[in-house]
Amino acid sequence: MEQTTRSKIIGAADALFYEHGLRSVSVDAIAERAGVTKRTLYYHFESKDALIAAYLAARDRPTVERYRDWLGDDGRPLPDRIVAMFAALASFAERPKWRGCGFTRAAVELAGQPGHPAVVMAADHKARFENWLAGELANGGVADAAAVGRQVMILLEGAIALMLVHRDTSYAVAAGEAAAALVSSALPETSTRAVEAVS
Repeated sequence: MEQTTRSKIIGAADALFYEHGLRSVSVDAIAERAGVTKRTLYYHFESKDALIAAYLAARDRPTVERYRDWLGDDGRPLPDRIVAMFAALASFAERPKWRGCGFTRAAVELAGQPGHPAVVMAADHKARFENWLAGELANGGVADAAAVGRQVMILLEGAIALMLVHRDTSYAVAAGEAAAALVSSALPETSTRAVEAVS
């Protein structure tokens, strides 16, 4: 029962924080959304900051898994998989309730508080995500996968930011094409020729 109550609170926080931002959502609103008293909320989370940290922690693994699914591992050439990942992001961003990346938004909203748990957690998440991406590129035969992974990460973050500003998912498609070109140029010549032969 205790875990169920905690999960309900985190779920309510997730919905409200993601839609409205961290600062504008009150603990009272979260408690009401979760169907618990404010006292119960504070029993599970000692402060709003602790709840914010739990909200982001709950988003960490599902976010990576979503991108892992989008990238896939179905034997297609790596550049094609990269294009597919960005195309899936574009499709995901078409949802009316899409508000960009919760981690990036948290870091931006609290940029004046570099030691805030949400900022630290956002930095940790982005570092882990970048390492995962570099690992996928290395497994696909990309030379200097760490550097290329960082470049693809920049394109990904830029696409998310511009889609949020302009509400135009073509930014993700364009970023995907650029990322695929980067990856292609970092593959061994034999792999590149194989890709060209198939296409």
